[in-house]
Amino acid sequence: MSLIQCSECNNQVSDKAVMCPKCGLPMAGGRRGYEYRSQASLFGLPLVHIASGINPSTGRPCVAKGIIAIGNVAVGGLAVGGLSFGVISIGGLALGLTAIGGLAIGLLLALGGMAIGLVAIGGGALGYYALGGGAWGVHPLSANYQDPQAVEFFKHFLGSWVEQFQQAGRR
Repeated sequence: MSLIQCSECNNQVSDKAVMCPKCGLPMAGGRRGYEYRSQASLFGLPLVHIASGINPSTGRPCVAKGIIAIGNVAVGGLAVGGLSFGVISIGGLALGLTAIGGLAIGLLLALGGMAIGLVAIGGGALGYYALGGGAWGVHPLSANYQDPQAVEFFKHFLGSWVEQFQQAGRR
């Protein structure tokens, strides 16, 4: 452990400190952020942006913003992170046009433990077409209820797997 000087009040502060004890300025404090931003860009956004940890100048979590964004919080065309927002979003909490995650909320397609979207597939699924252990919607396909239109819709994409799902639901 070494001492560094606070840029705000010139107080001596541990390099492991989260903030200056005298003035409260956020410090890196061992939780330094990592950031990579590609030189190539598209629509004013970096092609690839990877960001994680805490921003030492603001004390807030780093946010990855790019065409491909990867980080604890990610926003982009393809967003991968604990909390992700994107056209294609993958994460613990994923929100996007297409979302895959623990809790997935997708305008078109959602896949996850709990999935909410036009087409939702998950342990719990809520959507116009919903497939899952617990499925709710206009056309659900679950162990409890098997809507004929949902069966036809999901057969287009999942083939014989839907028949196996139906048989398991009848047992």
